[in-house]
Amino acid sequence: MTEVISVRFRGGCKNYYFDPKGLQIKMGDQVVVETAQGAEFATCTEGNHEVADTAIVQPLCAVLRMATDNDRRTVEYNRKKESEAFDICEKKIVENGLDMKLVNVSASFDGNKIIFYFTADGRVDFRELVRDLAGIFRARIELRQIGVRDEAKMIGGLGICGRPFCCSQFLDSFVPVSIKMAKTQNLSLNPTKISGTCGRLMCCLKYEQNAYEDAVKRMPKVESFVQTPDGPGNVKSVDLLRETVKVSLDSAPEPLKKFHNCEVCVLRNGKGSRDGIEIPDRPARYVEEKDEELFSTPILATPFTMDEELEEALVREKMGIEGGETGKPRRRHRGGRRRHKSGGTEQAKPQQQSSEKKTGEKKAEKKAEKPAGEKKQGGEKPAGEKPRKPRQGKPAEKKAEKPQQAAQQPPKAEGGEGAEKKRRRPRHRGGRRHHKSGEGSAPKSE
Repeated sequence: MTEVISVRFRGGCKNYYFDPKGLQIKMGDQVVVETAQGAEFATCTEGNHEVADTAIVQPLCAVLRMATDNDRRTVEYNRKKESEAFDICEKKIVENGLDMKLVNVSASFDGNKIIFYFTADGRVDFRELVRDLAGIFRARIELRQIGVRDEAKMIGGLGICGRPFCCSQFLDSFVPVSIKMAKTQNLSLNPTKISGTCGRLMCCLKYEQNAYEDAVKRMPKVESFVQTPDGPGNVKSVDLLRETVKVSLDSAPEPLKKFHNCEVCVLRNGKGSRDGIEIPDRPARYVEEKDEELFSTPILATPFTMDEELEEALVREKMGIEGGETGKPRRRHRGGRRRHKSGGTEQAKPQQQSSEKKTGEKKAEKKAEKPAGEKKQGGEKPAGEKPRKPRQGKPAEKKAEKPQQAAQQPPKAEGGEGAEKKRRRPRHRGGRRHHKSGEGSAPKSE
């Protein structure tokens, strides 16, 4: 086992192993490493770890140092230099009349070498172009011809699936893709549907090819003679992903019936004659075994039960009842505060209700204390005498208001009691004069 770190260079998707030389490097750290082309700036993708000796190509290059601020400024300067070189090279290509397309420019970390990547349909004589560029940049110039797939990897973009190109995201190298893969996967052979932006067959055709090849070995071919639970018939179509086939039965050619691969017994694979083929018994039907965990009945949440006290409080709040008493909902006065018959506002209502409640409780206690056979004070009343009504005492509020009313009354006229009796009482305009007791009486004649 050898301790290494994994690094990735700019614009690449492949990881390379380097000897850390005792340095503790973490993922995301920037380092300067030694390569065959000289010192290069790279980013660590995996810190210190051990790998098998067989996975390393000897001799293993080493890490020179951790990147400094000066190294980062050098990298920024090289980026500006690359953009200037790209514009100058395009002008020189037009001046020399070369049939080539410039794709990218890459400068080395030390600035001694500049690489120009281009695409062309055939061979291009670019010797004059190299002389012109070397005279301008005073560095080693290298021109590399690449293919359209490498061009898409360098430039990047979005595929027909809506995601970035696989080659520019994670593919280390390009895998061979053929039209046979599209046929095996029963895809449309229309080039516009199975080709990528680069114009070549999509790299993703290779991803599921192994699964399709394994399914083809286990599934019958089209026009095979098979025995099904419903009788013999010929296979008309095959679905490799679902592993199902559609069979035209001899007893009922139409409509086609779908069967799972395990329900079908292949008697002849592919086209041919049925002569001499013995038809076995019908196979059993396929029953899907449902996983208990996946298809178990969902556990319903326990229903919410509201506390009785909370429910009563919500009902009171909705009905607008205060003090926990039952009754009709309050009507709110449109002008603002609701006025009671006594002339007070709503604020006086709770006090009045509490006082009435206390008086009622006191009366109930007195009745409970008094024995049933106790006689009233003053002896028994004669049978013919009518019971007198108990004299009701005036409330304490009225007694308190009496001195104020006396203070508001006008002073009595001179003459004593006779003058007071002669004073006429106010006459009610409706006819009868009403006394303080509320009973109507006929007006007295003077």
